[in-house]
Amino acid sequence: MKKIFLIIGVASLALTLNSCERDITSLNEDPKHPTEVPSGVLFASAEHALLDQVLNVNVNRNISRFFTQQWSETTYPDETNYNMTARPIPRNHYNRMMSSASATINSPGVLSALRDARRFLDGESVTPVQRNNSIAMIELVNAYAWANLVDTYGDIPYFGALKATAENPGNAEIPYDDAKVIYLDLVKRIDAALALINTSEIGYDKDLIYKGDMFKWKKMGNSLKFRLAIALADVEPVLAKTYAEAAYTGGLFTEKADNFGLQTFPSGLLSNPVYQDVIQSGRNDFLPSNILVNFMNTNNDPRRAVWFTTVANAYVGGVYGSQNVFNQYSHFTNVISGENAQGFLLDYAEIMFLRTEAAARGFAVGGTATTLYSQAIQASMTEYNVDPTQASAFIAAHPFDPINWKKSIGEQAWIAMFNKGFQAWNFTRRLDFPVFANPSGSLVEAVPVRMPYSDQEYLLNATNVKAAAAKIGGDKVSTKIFWDKF
Repeated sequence: MKKIFLIIGVASLALTLNSCERDITSLNEDPKHPTEVPSGVLFASAEHALLDQVLNVNVNRNISRFFTQQWSETTYPDETNYNMTARPIPRNHYNRMMSSASATINSPGVLSALRDARRFLDGESVTPVQRNNSIAMIELVNAYAWANLVDTYGDIPYFGALKATAENPGNAEIPYDDAKVIYLDLVKRIDAALALINTSEIGYDKDLIYKGDMFKWKKMGNSLKFRLAIALADVEPVLAKTYAEAAYTGGLFTEKADNFGLQTFPSGLLSNPVYQDVIQSGRNDFLPSNILVNFMNTNNDPRRAVWFTTVANAYVGGVYGSQNVFNQYSHFTNVISGENAQGFLLDYAEIMFLRTEAAARGFAVGGTATTLYSQAIQASMTEYNVDPTQASAFIAAHPFDPINWKKSIGEQAWIAMFNKGFQAWNFTRRLDFPVFANPSGSLVEAVPVRMPYSDQEYLLNATNVKAAAAKIGGDKVSTKIFWDKF
């Protein structure tokens, strides 16, 4: 087996990661002479692909901010009306996260890069501790990506997926697995990864997010487990309590510095994905929505000044689901759409709202729901450097309602998760607040609580995807994910 050893700096890493689609695909070009890339490069490539896919606002790939009606469009409002067929959005998200489930498609993905990183790690000369730490890092990003796919589609190919390689192409048709079974397996995988972590040494030094800091990765693992535990709360309450309390004891995020993502994106090819689509593209396609801005106006929310510009000294959101004239509405500030703006996939504010929810459900997670609720809002305010006096006044004016706790948490988490589309979507689906109206021009039967399966699966894995669709109650946007019980 020939090896390509890549000695990379920031510039060459940027080239590697931004061409990850080409690079990962090329790994299996020659079955007789497969190319081996250092596993750390593949891991960094997977991290970048994950950040890019989950954070970007490209309407061909990720419209989660429209599922929670926080963004609106200008000239082309198709996506705010949930048109997911004119643009193959379900296909593109699926393939970029995993690579196609079918062995006949050689497409790149976060999970396929992680698969190959794990394969190539076995042939590398590292200490036993570094090897275990690297395996743990691979597994934790694996768990994040797989959970994202379940949260997006429901049942998916899992146990039989990503087995195909150029050397062993396998069967083109792969069965779909039960979403809850996958979730429970992911918790086991997170636990196994946490058990491997040894903080006396680092993991991958090319790690884009934590630079191989295993203290940070341990917190990430526990925080990810905590997210999955709360998602299970309505369908497996006993297990959810056990998992959540164990994750809390293991150590969750305690500050913004712990967040899973980038505190500051670099300039150039690795700039923030929102900047690339909102500013660098040269197009004026996106605005904050009137649904979000009006809610924040009603509550005199101080985060408006951090996130949005004004029109005649007022915050004005574009009408959701309609065409809007760009210059007549508020725009995003550099805090949201700047080249070096932050971007997080799992963060301290989210964990604090999840802890609030856990406490409201009777879990022992270090505080009462009332106290944790205030701390959760404060975490969001601190994340965006809101004046402490304004933050305190807002919290005092919006107390926790223990009787209607789902509304309290759901609405405030929805605001706090602004510009974090998938995170906001999970809160709004599970807690059923805020209540969204399907736009008059909508092309689907309801505001999506699920994304349809990839059209490509119906061509290449037809028998299995049709069986999966029938099992979950239909391949529709209104079919709920297994944990979305109410």
